[in-house]
Amino acid sequence: MKLVVVSAGLSVPSSTRLLADRLAAATGRYTSVDVQVVELRDLAVEIAHNFTSGFPGRALSAALEAVTEADGLIVVTPVFSASYSGLFKSFFDVLDQDALTGKPVLIAATGGSARHSLVLEHALRPLFAYLRAVVVPTAVYAASEDWGAEGLAERIDRAAGELGRLMEGLGSGAGAGAVRRADVADTASAANKADKADASVVVDTDTAAAIAPRSLDGALAQAGRFTVIPFEQQLAALRP
Repeated sequence: MKLVVVSAGLSVPSSTRLLADRLAAATGRYTSVDVQVVELRDLAVEIAHNFTSGFPGRALSAALEAVTEADGLIVVTPVFSASYSGLFKSFFDVLDQDALTGKPVLIAATGGSARHSLVLEHALRPLFAYLRAVVVPTAVYAASEDWGAEGLAERIDRAAGELGRLMEGLGSGAGAGAVRRADVADTASAANKADKADASVVVDTDTAAAIAPRSLDGALAQAGRFTVIPFEQQLAALRP
């Protein structure tokens, strides 16, 4: 399986890249992966040009394709102004909106202070939830004092194990009950289209019977305990 690591570190050497490499190596202990690293510092100019021209350069296009085709992602950013870096966000802004649908993603960040560790929950996790990725439960934050201290290695191993098992589960196409990423994407897409096409509300049938006028009684199709009442029908019932 293909594992793509996106590192937004700017310095050389970079603690962000170091954390990314350790996460990738740990994931390889749980599942067989081919690792490709995308260094965003090398793509900064092309990302900026893409915003103004609308077209990615050759290197950026290759990076976007790698992320889109990956079976799993590890994304690591340094903390800037209590959030992810602008370069990190800009890369995912130019990525196709559906590219990460159903894709396993491990989120991580580095910073100078442990006080910024919640950046994982208030910034990174919402971003990838919006992109409809499957974010692993354990996120990894490494402050300056964490390197060489107890706890970081265990968090890395736990997060990598979750990502490896998730990649195995979503990537397996054999066997009954196997979940495929394509199925997840198709389901999410179909649900999104259905939401736009038909604004309906699911109402408990007992409640519906109590609040609906007699003219609607025969129109309620009893399917188990719940029935779906189209929004327009509800409005009609409320009109005098």
